[in-house]
Amino acid sequence: MTDRSGPGEPFTPAVDAHVHLMPERLMAAIRDSLNDVAGWEFPHGADVDTIEAELRRHGVDRYVALPYAHRPGIARDLNAWQVEAAADSGMCIPFATVHPEDDVRAVVREAFGAGARGLKFQCPVQEVAPDDERLAPAYELCAERGRPVLFHAGTAPMFEDSPHVGIDRFAPFVESYPDVRACAAHMGTFEHEAFVDLARDHEQVFLDTCFAMATVVDDYVDFDPASIPDAVFEDLAGQVLYGSDFPNMPHDYAREYEGLLDRDLSQSAFDALFRGAAHRFLGPDVDLPPPDARP
Repeated sequence: MTDRSGPGEPFTPAVDAHVHLMPERLMAAIRDSLNDVAGWEFPHGADVDTIEAELRRHGVDRYVALPYAHRPGIARDLNAWQVEAAADSGMCIPFATVHPEDDVRAVVREAFGAGARGLKFQCPVQEVAPDDERLAPAYELCAERGRPVLFHAGTAPMFEDSPHVGIDRFAPFVESYPDVRACAAHMGTFEHEAFVDLARDHEQVFLDTCFAMATVVDDYVDFDPASIPDAVFEDLAGQVLYGSDFPNMPHDYAREYEGLLDRDLSQSAFDALFRGAAHRFLGPDVDLPPPDARP
């Protein structure tokens, strides 16, 4: 058994692949909406300095910042804000977004040209499915430039009636764009078994752990992290990304990773989860801690 008794082992230095960074008014509106729908309270500050200080305190070295455009016409400014925030940070890896009613190709081309490293779609909120043909120009640019896409493609926590999510909307995208690396957030919950099977069959499919693997997730939704066995993290090492949903979580940051650290995983699986999978997902030209970097 590998000795993991050192400071921060085996978490530090981690890459958090699922962090929300947005302008103050937009973030406040998102939180108000989540509070109205789910009754969640958010104890964490959402400005860049506060986010980064808390991530560093827990041993996070780099993080992926994820925006989404809930209506047409805002993606350009949101993407520009995101890239500008990242330019002043040594930690932030900015993603971009686009609304399906925008000039999709133009918005995405501009964002990638400015420095965005991938795309994010919050499918149920944006009311666009992964296989929506309106997003084809965005995916074509991702394939051309080697940029990944992260989707909220599952039905959790409150989208089981949405026509824009689920394995039946994600799998056709995967088949249509085999050259695009794609991550399903939240382990694909509540259809996690189907999403895991899809990842087993397609090496360009990734999953992230955010919220779904938190030790307190069952306080908020009907899901047990133990339903995903250790074998998933071993078999899909390099395809499962650590992510947190910070700062839009109603619990302490440590709840996101403590249950993962308690799992009986090999050192190589831990390295893949907290660092190595991010290398594969983001691509070789993104500056990240080495996959096996440990204190």
